[in-house]
Amino acid sequence: MTATLLDGKKVAQHLQQELKKKIQRLKKKPHLVAVLVGDDPLSTLYVNTKEKACAIVGITSSKKQLPATISEQELIKTITTLNTDASVTGILVQLPLPSHINQTTILSAIDPKKDVDGMTPFQLGTLALGKEELVSCTAKGILTLLDFYKIPLQGKHVVIINHSILIGKPLSLLLLQRNATVTVCHAYTQNLETLTLQADILISGVGKPAFIKASMVKKGAVVVDVGISKTAKGIVGDVDFKEVSAKASFITPVPGGVGPMTIAILLQNTYEASTYQ
Repeated sequence: MTATLLDGKKVAQHLQQELKKKIQRLKKKPHLVAVLVGDDPLSTLYVNTKEKACAIVGITSSKKQLPATISEQELIKTITTLNTDASVTGILVQLPLPSHINQTTILSAIDPKKDVDGMTPFQLGTLALGKEELVSCTAKGILTLLDFYKIPLQGKHVVIINHSILIGKPLSLLLLQRNATVTVCHAYTQNLETLTLQADILISGVGKPAFIKASMVKKGAVVVDVGISKTAKGIVGDVDFKEVSAKASFITPVPGGVGPMTIAILLQNTYEASTYQ
């Protein structure tokens, strides 16, 4: 068996083409502001990638670069100003933030109608109640990718190795809405391999190269790799791709799998947010 590739890059390009048509019909173009605290090279790269993607579909964007020494209160003031600015339809705060700033406090300050990352307590709570408004880009991106390839979710056992508000928590809620049976694992999970071998769909977001071996994967399982690590060989995911590809039915590559889907959903969320205002 050789796994079929879940080509996130191809699907994302398709979604962006459809979105571009919708945006062309709008009288007022959506405008996304990315708030970047400090000058971390990786965070800067992510923000620049998002800005380029915005330009492709016709969304205008700008970057609010702030010093790493900014106080929590000053950062909240900046976000409050963006909340009240009618020209701004979407706000994202690039994570991680410096250690002296409380992430939850900052995310809570964003107007939920402009929360294109879907991480405010309001949006997460709305999702927990079974409604989808602006949902975590990575979580929704994974589901959109599985749907594109017509991979059934109802009644399937999905094992997620990640319990963050970016991935594991929102993804588990989305999957429960689709009547999947969900197991969420993390650093303290015991007998991990016993659980992963039960998975019809295995989703890993650990950030450790070659963490998922073929011995951890059930034959014919769908494997979604959300991990990203920089090595001497380049960017790799959590999954031992060559080994697991011989056992799985479907698998995402890294790069070119979940990453492009995350960006595509960010653009969709930015469009959706503009329709709420």
